[in-house]
Amino acid sequence: MRNQDYVAAVTVTAAGRALRLGGVALPDRRLVLRWLRRQALRLADGHGRYLPPAAPWLGARDVRPVTFHGSDAPEALRAWAGDHGSQDHAMSALESGRPALLTVVDPFVGLRVTLGAWPVDLCGWAAEASAHHAAPPRTEGE
Repeated sequence: MRNQDYVAAVTVTAAGRALRLGGVALPDRRLVLRWLRRQALRLADGHGRYLPPAAPWLGARDVRPVTFHGSDAPEALRAWAGDHGSQDHAMSALESGRPALLTVVDPFVGLRVTLGAWPVDLCGWAAEASAHHAAPPRTEGE
């Protein structure tokens, strides 16, 4: 069995438009969930305050801040990040090849923040892509 890589992303949707706030690709599901927990806490803790600078570990970029208009969404993010049962559920989903998703809603303005992670086979994808596409012809300078 081939090792999987994992991709995580945080997106925000408002008025039918989606914006990616940030994301990473990591070789381990525990690392990807650790990154998502950090982002959940970062977004929740930044509610109405200045956010600390980006994390230096693994060169991973932290997401851009979001301004929430109520406290329900930040509290839901904080609760998810601190709940071992939610983390175990997310770990099981990734282990079985399914995505792990959390969406919180700020009902005052219809803002939806989604934290997601999913397994990908980057090595297999690259090999398959190169097998089905011929290399471009090489040209020498004239």
